[in-house]
Amino acid sequence: MAYLPHWVRGDQRGISQKLERQDHGPGLTADLQQIDDARKTAVIDRELARLNVDIAALQKTRLADNGTIREANYTFYWQGKSSDQPRQHSVGFAVRNKLVSSMEPPTAGTERLLTLRLLTSSGPVNILSVYAPTLSSTAEEKDQFYQALDEAISRIPSTDGLYLLGDFNARVGADHEAWPTCLGSFGRGKINENGQRLLELSCHHGLCVTNTFFKCKEIHQMSWRHPRSRHWHQLDLVITRRADIGNVLLTAVTRVQTATQTTPSWQASNPERTQQFISRLEDALSEGVTANDTIDFKWPRLRDAVYNTAIIAYGKKERKNADWYEVHWEEMEPVTEAKRKALLAYKAKPSPSTLQALRTARSKAQQTARHCANTYWLNLCSSIQAAADTGNTRGMYEGIKKATGPTPSKTAPSGPRQVRSSLTRKSR
Repeated sequence: MAYLPHWVRGDQRGISQKLERQDHGPGLTADLQQIDDARKTAVIDRELARLNVDIAALQKTRLADNGTIREANYTFYWQGKSSDQPRQHSVGFAVRNKLVSSMEPPTAGTERLLTLRLLTSSGPVNILSVYAPTLSSTAEEKDQFYQALDEAISRIPSTDGLYLLGDFNARVGADHEAWPTCLGSFGRGKINENGQRLLELSCHHGLCVTNTFFKCKEIHQMSWRHPRSRHWHQLDLVITRRADIGNVLLTAVTRVQTATQTTPSWQASNPERTQQFISRLEDALSEGVTANDTIDFKWPRLRDAVYNTAIIAYGKKERKNADWYEVHWEEMEPVTEAKRKALLAYKAKPSPSTLQALRTARSKAQQTARHCANTYWLNLCSSIQAAADTGNTRGMYEGIKKATGPTPSKTAPSGPRQVRSSLTRKSR
């Protein structure tokens, strides 16, 4: 995770891989398997909200064509190969819904490179989601990728902010003296061929690898372990202009674990809850603040008092149409947490026992997911059929809407002309 200015966070390999195409396998009837019951974006939406990420760059989504889909907290954009080609690579973004109005849709993308432009108070910021070829790829494929990356960077004005997030499949090493403008003093490992290519491109455009500028523990710098040598490597990088390195607060690989809280539905129209909110807020503001306190001390107290009082009085608004993952969250939460704990234990101390515990937890989570999805779809199909048999047209169509979920809209433009035409249609 890369902690950049407050509106952007970096790539997370674990989250992005949840978008990979997976089959639930046995446990669903043939008719139910025709429906996209996996709802991977709903799972990732909840996980990103749990981690409090504003913008996430996603790699290896393995989705065809390009498009967008809006979930409860995030809007997902992706760019992949055409539907008649193998589902390989593909990159994308997950943007918090409140930031969608201040950004331009991703443009000029390929299955390995996608650009998002964000309009901020300090000026435009361009964020690139990158998935570079592996070390075993052909030289022609590598040349094609780095040429496309070079062209994408060259098109961005020097006055705009620039951040490259993603899986570069490159080891840049720790030779700060050889690359003083590109590398900091805290690099790891040795450079390889892909790292040489990346550093040459970064040097040409005045970029730097922010991962090497912050002193962190090894566990917070390495993001991938070789399956045979078992050595950890630094492949997921965050790159920005050398002149803008001061805007980056921290770049680190994080494995966080926080508790998930559930809150009641929104009831702002209830007079009793409104009165409860007012009285609790008055009590909270009357404690611990004096006239002699500074504004830096008063503001956090006011902010926390308003937020905590509103949560206690009203709660958070829930989605009207919950999918199978949210409906069965009470069943999914313990197995999900168990799998997360097992994964963290295995990464902290790899051994046959922790590996077996991880496999057991993962199998239990998969079995529970299949059972919950099957139960949800069977109940939903029964309710739709019952509504159709009794002539309840509205209930039938509401059930169908629940079954189809949010409709993906292929609106990711491929050039400036489509951006202008899209904006023109919206204004009309």
